[in-house]
Amino acid sequence: MFGLSLQRFAAPWWFLLFFVIAGLVAGYIVVQRIRRKRTMRFTNLALLETVVPKKPSRLRHLPAIVLIGALVLLTTAMAGPTAEQRVPRNRATVLLVIDVSLSMQATDVRPSRLAAAQEAAKSFTQGLTQGINLGLISFAGTATVLVGPTTDRAPVAQAIDGLRLAQSTATGEAIFAALQSIEGFSQVVSGPQGPPPARIVLMTDGKQTIPTPNGDDPRGAFTAARAAAEKKIPISTISFGTEQGEVSIDGKSQLVPVDDESMQEIARLSGGEFYKAATAEQLRSVYDTLGEQIGYEIKDADASRPWLMLGTLAALLAAGSALVIGQRLP
Repeated sequence: MFGLSLQRFAAPWWFLLFFVIAGLVAGYIVVQRIRRKRTMRFTNLALLETVVPKKPSRLRHLPAIVLIGALVLLTTAMAGPTAEQRVPRNRATVLLVIDVSLSMQATDVRPSRLAAAQEAAKSFTQGLTQGINLGLISFAGTATVLVGPTTDRAPVAQAIDGLRLAQSTATGEAIFAALQSIEGFSQVVSGPQGPPPARIVLMTDGKQTIPTPNGDDPRGAFTAARAAAEKKIPISTISFGTEQGEVSIDGKSQLVPVDDESMQEIARLSGGEFYKAATAEQLRSVYDTLGEQIGYEIKDADASRPWLMLGTLAALLAAGSALVIGQRLP
C-alpha cells in the first residue's frame, strides 16, 4: 500500500528525511532520560523538592511534539504530493457535425428537431473551454464545412443560427469531410508534441440515404467510422428524436424515426460513445456531458500547498508554545 502511495509523489526520495526525524525523536527521549538521572543525583532531597516539582507537567513536551509534526508535514510537502485535478485542455480539435436533412423539421421534439438542435449546439459551443479549436459541418445530401476549426466561437454560433434544411442524408460524406478538415488543420498547428487530439461530434436523426442506405458503402458511414478509428479520431454520436417523428414532404405525411442502431455502430467502429436524446432537455444534457469530456481532462497536479501551509503553521505553533511553556525557543 505504501509503495502504491509513493506513486502520488513527484520526489518521494525526500521521505528519507523521516529517518532523520526519527533520530531526532530518539535523541529527544534519550536527553530527557539523561536529564532525569542527573536530577536524581541531588543529595539534598528537601532542596530537590523545592527545585523540581513532584509531578512535572507533560505540557513541557508539547513544543517538541508540535515541532516534530511540523517537520513531518514540511518533508511531505518537499516530496511533491500530487492529486488528480480537473483542468481545462489547452489543445484539442473538435468538429461538430449536424444533420440538416428534411426529417429535422419533425416536431416530435418541440419546437422542432432542428430548432432544438441549434439551441443545444450553441450552448455547447459557448461552454467549451478556450483551448478547444471548434469547427462546424452541416450535411444533408452533401456535407459542407461551414466553419473550420477555430477558438473563435462567434462564427460557429452564427453558422449554427444559419442552418437550413435540405434533402437526403449523406452521413458518410459528413464524416469524411470532418476527417479531411481535421487533417488539414492538424498539419498547420502540429508541433513537437504532434497534432492536437481530435474528436468528431455527430448529431443526426436518421439513417444514411446517400450514396446508399448501406453504411458499408465505400463512402458510407461505417466505412468513414473505420477510417476515423485508423486516424485515432473517435466519433461521439447523438441520435436525436423519437420513433414517432413525422414530417410532411410534397404534401404527404411521412414517418421519420431515429436510427439508433446506425449511430451505435458508428460510435463503436470509431472508438467513440453513443448518446440518445429524445427531448430538447436530454440533448442539452448530452452536450453538457460532451463539453465536460472534451473541454477538461484529469491530470496529476501539484498538491503540496496544503502540506506546506500546515507545516509552517505547526512550526510557528511550536515556537510559540516553547516561549510560553519553557520561556525559550525549541
